[in-house]
Amino acid sequence: MKSDFLKYQTQTTAHPLAMEVSHANGSYIYDTNNKAYLDFVAGVSATPLGHNHPKVIGAIKEQLDKYLHVMVYGEYIQKPAVELAKLLAKNLPSTLENTYLVNSGTEAIEGALKLAKRATGRSELISAHNAYHGNTMGSMSVMGYEERKQAFRPLLPDIRFITFNNEEDLNLITSKTAGVLLETIQGGAGFIQPENGYLEKVKKRCVEVGALLILDEIQPGIGRTGKLFGFENYNCVPDILVMGKGLGGGMPIGAFTASSKLMSLLQQNPKLGHITTFGGHPVIAAAALATLKEITESNLMPLALEKEQLFRKLLVHPLIKEIRGIGLMLALMMPSETITNEVILKCQDEGLILFWLLFEPKAVRITPPLTISNDEIIKGCGIIIDILNTIDGE
Repeated sequence: MKSDFLKYQTQTTAHPLAMEVSHANGSYIYDTNNKAYLDFVAGVSATPLGHNHPKVIGAIKEQLDKYLHVMVYGEYIQKPAVELAKLLAKNLPSTLENTYLVNSGTEAIEGALKLAKRATGRSELISAHNAYHGNTMGSMSVMGYEERKQAFRPLLPDIRFITFNNEEDLNLITSKTAGVLLETIQGGAGFIQPENGYLEKVKKRCVEVGALLILDEIQPGIGRTGKLFGFENYNCVPDILVMGKGLGGGMPIGAFTASSKLMSLLQQNPKLGHITTFGGHPVIAAAALATLKEITESNLMPLALEKEQLFRKLLVHPLIKEIRGIGLMLALMMPSETITNEVILKCQDEGLILFWLLFEPKAVRITPPLTISNDEIIKGCGIIIDILNTIDGE
């Protein structure tokens, strides 16, 4: 299987981890030798309820017996999609009431950028250095990391970049700006949180100049920070909210949400201002609805903060220079990229899945399912400490 994987399936790096997966359940993934791997990554924050959660699987199976794709997005009334959008509105501020369902986070970013341009009649978009918002051409245009996008230029024009948490850069947001796009917590850059009311100040500046604030919650959203969405921790409500990853409970989904007034602009001048064939797919919407219900109706969100403290208590070692993040969105900062690589690869050998961040080579990602147990946290952290004890930090 590995040779076929390498021959027939396009790779994104020269050295994929290449674990051959047999099945997955709860906090564990199993390879074809039936070796169990404790999952501290959750598909890069995409499986908040762990693997094969019974409520998600049940919702999928129930919908399978009714209908699959029947019509392009927005024409027919399909109960799973309607109920999902309604439940999102119920759990969001009143100005975030209308949701467009798409297939991925990057597609949701594309829709949000188009909406900001359509609403303001302006072309300039502002993002942050070291930002990551997806990998399609528009999303790549607002990626604040030139090395990853220089081979694909020309990209969208009229893009400017500011430094996250730098208040002086807010003066770059002007009456020419259509939208300011920020990750609520910078993910690829190293799980960097806003400081000193930064997001509030960005929103204030956007209001002053008539620009729209777009917050990317693709990683922090769906309960990972102890709130349903990360912005709830920072006293800032965006004009457009973007989500993805964890919303699907392991199924592919994205969405962007705004006021009904804003979203109605996609209906006219031009008509069909944003189109998707499979967005709001009934099976995926059913899985997302089950996921969202479980997270909002259970105690998983407050428990995420308690589990964070357990991680911080257990992960104390001279080679761990800092633990960044909040809730179950954590990054261990190592002394060097070499040590980061050694930790991740050796932990996989010992049955613990860790992963990298996009732009911060010293970081080790810890984003487990919200359903992970304290015993599983203790077990995994024990493996990390044992591995660190074998590494020469000089």
